[in-house]
Amino acid sequence: MDLFTIISIFMVLVSIFAYINSLFLKLQTTIGTMIISIVFSLGILGLSKLFPELIKFEKDIVGTIDFKNLLMEGLLSFMLFAGAVHVNITELKSQRWKIVAFSSLGVVISTFLIGGIFFLVLQQIGMPLPLVHCLLFGALISPTDPIAVMGVLKKIGIKKSMETTIVGESLFNDGVGVVVFLTLLQFANAGNLDGIDPLGIAENFLVEIGGGLLFGYILGRIAHRAISKINSYETEVLITLGMVMGGYALAGKIGVSGPISMVVAGLFIGNKTYRQEKKENTVDYVDKFWELIDILSNAILFVLIGLEIVLIPFSQQIIIVGVLAAFVVILSRFLSVGMLIVVLQKWLHFDSKTSLIMTWGGLRGGISIAMALSLPQTVSWDYIVPITYLVVIFSIIVQGLTLEKVILRLTK
Repeated sequence: MDLFTIISIFMVLVSIFAYINSLFLKLQTTIGTMIISIVFSLGILGLSKLFPELIKFEKDIVGTIDFKNLLMEGLLSFMLFAGAVHVNITELKSQRWKIVAFSSLGVVISTFLIGGIFFLVLQQIGMPLPLVHCLLFGALISPTDPIAVMGVLKKIGIKKSMETTIVGESLFNDGVGVVVFLTLLQFANAGNLDGIDPLGIAENFLVEIGGGLLFGYILGRIAHRAISKINSYETEVLITLGMVMGGYALAGKIGVSGPISMVVAGLFIGNKTYRQEKKENTVDYVDKFWELIDILSNAILFVLIGLEIVLIPFSQQIIIVGVLAAFVVILSRFLSVGMLIVVLQKWLHFDSKTSLIMTWGGLRGGISIAMALSLPQTVSWDYIVPITYLVVIFSIIVQGLTLEKVILRLTK
């Protein structure tokens, strides 16, 4: 089966699942389509004994698509830019110190809390993994997903400062999470945590994170200067598209964070180019284009997450550990957010329910699965990948479907 045919079949499935969700479930698109795709895959698995060619057919389709490369080298750039371009930077600045703390220190604290607690839990149930492997799991599962949470928060209409903090954190912590993950992966490949170079780690963080911020700003300024000289929505769309694709690829080549670059460029273009200068003739077209890209990219990603279930090795023991891991992740999120609030409340104001709302609103998504799939087989791949998958599914379905009710009850 050629690649075009496989992509065509996949896109037909995406459109069918989206249609079923719109017609019957009426859930947020990402959550609804993923639930339907999981049910579809489970149905195929159930029928596989009677019709073995069905499961082979799905595995052929899903197995041809490299999830890690599709997300990390493709969809992520579009999704982060599309999410950032619609964020009001004035509101973001008003919560900047909270966002900086939660998206950087929060990821580091969460990584070590999840890794440490998970390590102890596994020892208690007789399935010990090396500590560095548990820390790797902590690093890849710590970043919250901006896509899954933004749609839910907009629908709920919670206090603007809270929404801005959660969305801002989830936009920026992907890049920080990737840096922490790659740093720990070096130690995991070496087999131990010996020889840690704090200065080297700090330098890596500075280059990746600081370089990403600077590079994103430069990309935004270049695109802004080009767009400000014309008044053609077709060309402006092409400029933003070229900036996202070319900029993300170049960021990887020069060793800076592509995700952070896309967020900064999106914020600059969305606010400086299309809000401050008020390009009324083209802003609607550009906004609608990136809104459509956002919806399409997310539909593809979350349907693929659901279909991937046929390729991931599960066992009864793994499912039990996955459920335990989901609770460990939630507990660690609550503790890491709470620690930062205790420290920062001397200088910043927090609502009384901030830690609870941010804990339940910290949904995990595709970037966690992509990082898990990038692990070598020697780093407990057969354990970490299915456990990560289960935690993400739990997060999106259980937390995503109940987030509105939880927040409404907490904010009464």
